[in-house]
Amino acid sequence: MDDNVVDTITNVWPQDTSIDAFRRTWVLEGEPLWERVFAVHHERMQIKNGKTALRNLQKIFTCTFRLANSQGFHSMSLRDLSRETQISMGGLYAYIGSKSDLASAIEAVVRQTIDDVMSDLERHKLDPYHRLKAVINADLYMNDIMHPWYYFCFIEAKGLDKAQREAATQMELKFDERLREIFSDGIESGVFHYDGNLTLLAASTTAMLQQWYLKRWKFQHLKVNIADYAGFVFGHVLGSLKYKAEDSEQVSLRSQA
Repeated sequence: MDDNVVDTITNVWPQDTSIDAFRRTWVLEGEPLWERVFAVHHERMQIKNGKTALRNLQKIFTCTFRLANSQGFHSMSLRDLSRETQISMGGLYAYIGSKSDLASAIEAVVRQTIDDVMSDLERHKLDPYHRLKAVINADLYMNDIMHPWYYFCFIEAKGLDKAQREAATQMELKFDERLREIFSDGIESGVFHYDGNLTLLAASTTAMLQQWYLKRWKFQHLKVNIADYAGFVFGHVLGSLKYKAEDSEQVSLRSQA
């Protein structure tokens, strides 16, 4: 195969699990982000003009995160949001009917983004080792790029209504299940070895990933970058799964025989 063709294959996500490769495939900030927000939320809006909506959606959600961080979402009123965004109350209601709608939209954007990225990974049919690496890196990259969204879903979950709390819980449990399936596939193929509780291993892995956006100040203080942390989490999980490179090579040889 031509070297240029090989480079084209290996330098794209998810074969290349660097954050640069991820960003080239998934643009989760700037105008593409607000287009995603509009796509998820537009059915609840009275405004149907996408160009007009994008500017105001950016104001509404950016100011919501700022107010939630400074005074708490539970204490924030739509009048506070109207003052912060300089959008009239009538104009605000054209985008969101209530604080509950606003919280639902934030959760829905995060959930849809996770589903899109993870569903695309499944399409690549990676082996358990590389799928686990891609899932760990992808989750860290998403919660780094969309930090205010993830932080809101975690910190404000207790103040949301019952349906929204349930949606946030199910989103986390679904991610745990993705990890558990990868662990199981790896054990079945002989790449991973584990006789403990896979559900707990998945839950503890998710908790380690959540630390990246919950304790951002600590990692900045320690001068730990996202590539280092991704490598640490991946290595820690591989250690728990008693992964050995030679086992992976043997499985690969058997599959080619």
